[in-house]
Amino acid sequence: MTDVLIRGGHPWGLGAPADVLVRGGRVARVGQGIDAPAARVVDVTGQLVLPGLVEAHCHLDKTLHGGPWVPHSAGDTLAGRIGNDLARRAELGVPSVERIGALLERMSAAGTTHVRTHTDIDPEVGLRGVEAVREAAARSPLDVRQVAFPQHGVLTNPGTAELLEEALKGGVEAVGGLDPAGIDRDPVRHLDLIFGLAGRYGTHLDIHLHDGGSLGGWELELITERTRVLGLGGRVTVSHAYALGQLDEPYVDRLAQGFADAGVALVTGAVYNYPVPPIKKLRAAGVTIACGHDGIRDLWGPYGSGDMLERAMHVAYRSTFRADEDIELALEAATYGGARALGLAGYGLAEGDRADLVVVPSGGPAEAVVVHPGRTLVMKDGVVLHN
Repeated sequence: MTDVLIRGGHPWGLGAPADVLVRGGRVARVGQGIDAPAARVVDVTGQLVLPGLVEAHCHLDKTLHGGPWVPHSAGDTLAGRIGNDLARRAELGVPSVERIGALLERMSAAGTTHVRTHTDIDPEVGLRGVEAVREAAARSPLDVRQVAFPQHGVLTNPGTAELLEEALKGGVEAVGGLDPAGIDRDPVRHLDLIFGLAGRYGTHLDIHLHDGGSLGGWELELITERTRVLGLGGRVTVSHAYALGQLDEPYVDRLAQGFADAGVALVTGAVYNYPVPPIKKLRAAGVTIACGHDGIRDLWGPYGSGDMLERAMHVAYRSTFRADEDIELALEAATYGGARALGLAGYGLAEGDRADLVVVPSGGPAEAVVVHPGRTLVMKDGVVLHN
């Protein structure tokens, strides 16, 4: 593997320009005036050097990206979108290895190096989505991790629990959940089941929680309690958590402290007009915050670009962040926060970290989020993918 010297950039967080020497797929040295005569030199003077972007919540198996435009046909309710998805996925050839591959290529070009995708598991589709994502991921340089996701319920959809377990036996990295109260109508049994699977197979757990208000708050308490009691800190994520944008401040403060103490991470996509968790408050409490697109051009909605800097901009905008240090919280969610939620080892810009890097023609992190310009360089495991 050829050494690469990334010359003259501004590594995020370092505070001064520095060269980055990449050797053997790792960051070998970071500093000024590095001499590496045998290295390929990439001059990025004045540009921002970031660790690879982390897409912490998407649905690759659902995507229509790379195919012809499909007018959106779902209603505005959660039940309406679920029904539309069930009714039309076979007609439109979902899941499609080719479309998943096209989306992964788009993500790669935009600087994403790690992806967590929620793959539908139900008696009708079986494990075809898992297999399609796995096939597309095998052709991509990106690190793709799947969540076995019961999009249509577990307890209310007989046969799904057995398929979730089969997926985990086959190597899927995380088990998912969906509105234990709102969809499955029995939060205790639902959480017992999915936490039991995560414990049995040593996997991560990532729960979609759309349930709002006090109902959602109560479910968040149940999730936190189980995480703490079972010692699963660092392996449990709640996606969306709309209730956090609807509850009163003292209640959110108590929940935030519980998340931080138990090691529960949160993911937001700031999609449409749905509530966004109070990121600034949660980060101040020590809670891990990650972000992702959710759906990207699929039967749930026609939007999504695959560009995590653009997604970070949506998170910052919906959070009414204006100051640079606040906007930077959105970038942290798309990088280090996502890495913590996924449990990525060796992630970052320090010597010894994996050389997953992206260079942006930007004077600083807040500008990179707001402007989300084109990428100058994308590197995965020391290999230049886009330049």
